[in-house]
Amino acid sequence: MLSRVADSLYWMSRYLERAEHTARLIGVGLTQILDQTPQALAPRWERLLAALHVEPPAGGLNDLQAITRQLTTDANNPASLIACVKLARENARQVREQISSEMWEQLNEFYLQVRATTIEQIWQEEPVEFYQMVKEQLHLFQGITDATMNHGEGWRFIQVGRYIERIWATALLLQVFFRPYLSQGEGAIDTIDWVALLKSCTAFEAYCKVYTADVQPARIAEFLLLNAESPRSIRFAADQLQDSLERIGQLTGARHAARAERLAGRLRAQLDYGQVDEIIAADLPLFLTQIRQQCTAIHDAIYQAYISYPIEQALPR
Repeated sequence: MLSRVADSLYWMSRYLERAEHTARLIGVGLTQILDQTPQALAPRWERLLAALHVEPPAGGLNDLQAITRQLTTDANNPASLIACVKLARENARQVREQISSEMWEQLNEFYLQVRATTIEQIWQEEPVEFYQMVKEQLHLFQGITDATMNHGEGWRFIQVGRYIERIWATALLLQVFFRPYLSQGEGAIDTIDWVALLKSCTAFEAYCKVYTADVQPARIAEFLLLNAESPRSIRFAADQLQDSLERIGQLTGARHAARAERLAGRLRAQLDYGQVDEIIAADLPLFLTQIRQQCTAIHDAIYQAYISYPIEQALPR
C-alpha cells in the first residue's frame, strides 16, 4: 500500500473517532444542565474543555452556547466537530478508490448535514438530540466500513487510527477527572460526575453489568483502564491496536515495523498485568500521562515504518 493511502486512512479514522468523542462529551455535558446552578456547572464544563484540550471561550464557562459553538460549528477551532469531520472527509476523498462507495456516500452526506447546521438551529431545537445524531451517524459509518470494506491492510490502518485515538482521548479524560479527586479528596468529584464520566465513554450500562450501580472511583478506573471486554476501555483498545499492527506487519512484510509492534505490545502488557490499586497508589495521573506518551511514540513509529520512511527502506536488498 502507498504511504499516502495509509496516511489518509489512518487520519480519516482518527478524526472521526475524535468527532464522536467530542459529541459524546458535549451531549453528556448538556444533559447535566437540568436542575443545576451556574456555580455547579462551571467546573464540569471546565473539565470537559480540558478533556478536549480546548481553552474556554472569551465569554467564560457560563456561556454554554458559546462553548458549544466553539466545539461544534467553529471551523477555525481544529478540535470542533465540523473541523474533524471536514478533515476526515478530505482524507477519505483522497483515497476514494480504496474505500467502498457506501463509506464515501455516508461520510459525505454526514459532512454536508453538519456543515449546514448552525449553532442557533441546534439550540432552537433539542441540542442533545443533535449530538446523539452525530454519534449515530458515526456509528453507522463504522458499521458500513466493517461490512463493505475488505478487511485487509487498508482496513487495518483504519483500526489503528481509531484505537490509538481512543486510547489517547480516554486517558486524558480519566486524567482530568482523577487528578482533582486524588489531590483534593472525594468532595472534588460527586456521584453525578462519576456517572457522567462513564456516560462520556458510553460505558455506564456496561459498568453496571460488571459492578452493579455502585459507582466507586476505583472501580471506574479499573473498568475504563483494565477491562478486557469493554470496547471503550484502554486495555481493549490496546489489544486491538497491537493486533492490527501485527497484522499489517504480516501483510506488508515491512522490515522496520518491529518498533511499532514492540511499543504496542509493551503498552498492552502493562494493561494486561496492571492492578488498579497498585496504579492508584503509585500515581494514576502519571500512569495516564505515560499512556498518552506511549501513544505518541507508537504514532511516530508507525510513521517511520509505513508513511514517512526513507526511500532506501522500500528498496529490496
